[in-house]
Amino acid sequence: MAQPVERDALAADLERARVDFHRLLAVTGEGEWAAPSSGTRWTNEELLFHMVFGYMIVQKLLVLFRVFGRLPSDVGRAHARMLDAATGPFDWINFHGTRVAARVYNRHRMGAKMDRVIASLQRSLQRESDANFARAMAYPARWDPYFRDSMPLAAIYTYPGQHYDHHRNQLTITAIREN
Repeated sequence: MAQPVERDALAADLERARVDFHRLLAVTGEGEWAAPSSGTRWTNEELLFHMVFGYMIVQKLLVLFRVFGRLPSDVGRAHARMLDAATGPFDWINFHGTRVAARVYNRHRMGAKMDRVIASLQRSLQRESDANFARAMAYPARWDPYFRDSMPLAAIYTYPGQHYDHHRNQLTITAIREN
């Protein structure tokens, strides 16, 4: 028998990141926005947007899940293999897209964007059926270290927090390095 899904834990993790993100925005010093992050080619501001983007992409992944999660598994695996084959272009778009998007969703707008995206994910999470939580979908595992070849719905809701925490550790914001 399948384990019951801990919706409250998933919801709490979404809220944890939302609250922490606003703290990061508040403690980033004026000269730290354009400073390079650690281990990426992005600035702190670009990396902060990329952290929001991790939640934005989950909104799209949920749409794909609702389609491919109902199709025969061979179809989903073929789709994931095709996406894995496009890892190079994906990485280029991911890097440059983040740089451009951070100009639109900059330090003045990204907090509100994070709030809207988290609120949307919270609503989706509460509407999910138990049947959806029993499904899994093939993913392009080469696209992200937190993607697996097959991911159940709960893992999709867990993914953005893992992505967020990974990149949070790469920020070079003095106030979070001192804690």
